[in-house]
Amino acid sequence: MSRGFGPTTKKVILLLAGGLGLSVARSSRQYFKVIKDVKNEWQKINNKKLNESIKSLYRNKLIDIKEHRNGKTTITISELGKKRVLTYQIDEMKIVKPQRWDGYWRIVVFDIPEKNVAARNALRQKLRELEFYQLQKSIFILPYECKNEIDFIIEVFQIRPHVRFIVAKSLDNELHLKKIFDLT
Repeated sequence: MSRGFGPTTKKVILLLAGGLGLSVARSSRQYFKVIKDVKNEWQKINNKKLNESIKSLYRNKLIDIKEHRNGKTTITISELGKKRVLTYQIDEMKIVKPQRWDGYWRIVVFDIPEKNVAARNALRQKLRELEFYQLQKSIFILPYECKNEIDFIIEVFQIRPHVRFIVAKSLDNELHLKKIFDLT
């Protein structure tokens, strides 16, 4: 499967996944925002590039295409496509730093078996990208709210039984960590 999709193809698959976003919207306000954003993005795509992207996605089995008797065509995201969307979402993930620190430390602790070494390495890499500080080989810390992001990463890598998320009020090396995160 081609890994180097262009920006239009990436946008198409993310927009198709926008339908998935509707099913998890927590409020009608979020629901209508997703609809508006998806509509606006579809209108920005060049038709020729759109057709090329759809063909590429179909060849790579990231979408399913169904022709109906009435002449209409339905394009849906495949299971493989849903996994690709998760990859794109995780690649774009950022932790929002609040203007004021709430005084709590978020600690991710893991003990992932050797048979899942790829997931373990991917988790470590993602935590570094998210600017966690590595306390020990399998212990990372961040002073900002990130539970939803960590839960998402754990689900994507399918490592829930091997990862713990801890929120702590104080640590014995807190002064050192405050300097690292510029919280002083």
